[in-house]
Amino acid sequence: MSNATSASTISPVTIRESEAAHFGKLAADWWNPKGSSAMLHKLNPVRLAFIRDSIDAHFGGDSRAARPLSGRKALDVGCGAGLLCEPLARLGASVTGVDAAEENIAAASLHAQGSDLAIDYRCGDVGQLGLAGYDLVTSMEVIEHVADKAAFIAALETALAPGGLMILSTPNRTARSRLLLVEGAEAIGMVPRGTHHWDDFITPVELHDLLDSAGLRMGNPMGIAWSVSRGLHLSDDLALNYIATVNRKD
Repeated sequence: MSNATSASTISPVTIRESEAAHFGKLAADWWNPKGSSAMLHKLNPVRLAFIRDSIDAHFGGDSRAARPLSGRKALDVGCGAGLLCEPLARLGASVTGVDAAEENIAAASLHAQGSDLAIDYRCGDVGQLGLAGYDLVTSMEVIEHVADKAAFIAALETALAPGGLMILSTPNRTARSRLLLVEGAEAIGMVPRGTHHWDDFITPVELHDLLDSAGLRMGNPMGIAWSVSRGLHLSDDLALNYIATVNRKD
């Protein structure tokens, strides 16, 4: 086989090494709710509420069921140390978690073992791991960190089973997100410095167009907003961050 042919069968690299290194340095503190990942611990219940409602609506499940993903496969891309993988496993899914940082995979595997959860953690680029057939594919606050957004979306689409559900969340690129998520949160230590690069944030319209080009349809996004009285919560306000379901067009 020629070198040209071999290259054409390999998915483009989506990992940005500097981002993987940044988050790998945070691995040891990932499960500390008062540590460098404290904001993720506050964000996780909000995302999980949206995910649970979306699962029930998409798969026609009973909202009272404790394990609505029983018998289904779930993939979390950019899983960090497993903050979302573990709840998905408790919802009954057979879970695979993928992350670019070896340190995160090591921390995730150790924590899952301590929690008596069988989760398949893999380190690498999602487009080069040969993943397919997942009923649920999630990627939370990841697309703004990748080197090639279109290739990343294509890899997620490849992993999604026919009739499956994808859920994505990401910061919006607005003046308010720059002020609060980058200049504000990082300045006062709520988020580690260097976590966010505002120019890499993606608007809902841009995400819609990327998904559309990959044969995917984005549902109406919900905002993840913040207020003094309510903290982080689902909202119609998309200015800071948003989360959306994604389905195949066919």
